[in-house]
Amino acid sequence: MRSKITLKELAKLLNVSVSTVSKSLNGSPEISENTVKRVKELAELHNYSPNLTAINLKRQSTGNIAVIVPNISNTFFAKVLGGIQAEARKLGYQVITYISNESLTVEKQIMDLVSNGIADGILISLSAETQTTKNYDHIYRLTEYEIPVVLFDRINVALVLDKVGVDDMQSIYNAVQYLKSKGLSKIGLVCSIGDLGLAQARIEGYRAAMGDLHVPLKEEFLIVSKDSRVLTKQLDLLLENHKMEAFVTLDYLSTLLTSRVVQEKDLKIPQDIKIIGYVNEDFAPFLWPSISYIDQHPIKIGEEATQLLMERIKKPQPKNVEEKVLKTEIIHLDSTDF
Repeated sequence: MRSKITLKELAKLLNVSVSTVSKSLNGSPEISENTVKRVKELAELHNYSPNLTAINLKRQSTGNIAVIVPNISNTFFAKVLGGIQAEARKLGYQVITYISNESLTVEKQIMDLVSNGIADGILISLSAETQTTKNYDHIYRLTEYEIPVVLFDRINVALVLDKVGVDDMQSIYNAVQYLKSKGLSKIGLVCSIGDLGLAQARIEGYRAAMGDLHVPLKEEFLIVSKDSRVLTKQLDLLLENHKMEAFVTLDYLSTLLTSRVVQEKDLKIPQDIKIIGYVNEDFAPFLWPSISYIDQHPIKIGEEATQLLMERIKKPQPKNVEEKVLKTEIIHLDSTDF
């Protein structure tokens, strides 16, 4: 499907402002006849047509908000959706949910569909591919039509938009600091989502904490890979070569994998190895042993993101974007029993 040219793209081709293009197409007397002619000729050449349904979003409400999540592989996003759903209903809105499956192409297709007038605003957690490629054109295109967009959870990206999430760097910094306060120094990191902005922030938090606490940082203590087989092999090797005391694990997969590999090496949790990871409150207590985790308050993220989106729907074009950062909390279970 051929992409529709936008006002912004026309303006760039003509080296004029978006406002000039818009006024020219609407026959504004403020614009010279020569400029109007140039704009209309180029618009015709590129088969430009205004997105009428998107424009109508500024004038009437659909009663819907769209939510785009990157995956449903764990219950974190289900919890966020629960918070969104509850808050939206309070405010008289229905929620339309889409899954991008970590695909930029799918995300673009969803955005194109939503921009055609089925929702008053969008809540989105960006796909891994979008962050890896840093391709955000489809996000900014919505802002042309003044469709409110709020990012949630995966907010460590270079986009000037409203955001709701947690301080990922500080979360891991606090976890490492806690383990160090208990006299531990051989603290490793395991991550299977290294291409995401939030993972980079967590890794930065680990490095900062190890540095600030005057703990020698060995690069082999950091195990980062999307391939579970690589993670397993490197973790197994690390445990053979070093008497590790603890691990911080940055996502659901790496948390479960670390717990399994440690126990397969005949090491006991928490007697030999302590673990603080990212697992959901629904599962953490039922693992054996139960795993201490960083609570990101997903329901609260959903509620706060929905409230912010509603503010933007009611009062569009704020002077400044807003970033709401929630504090995380370490929930201590068996794996940090000292």
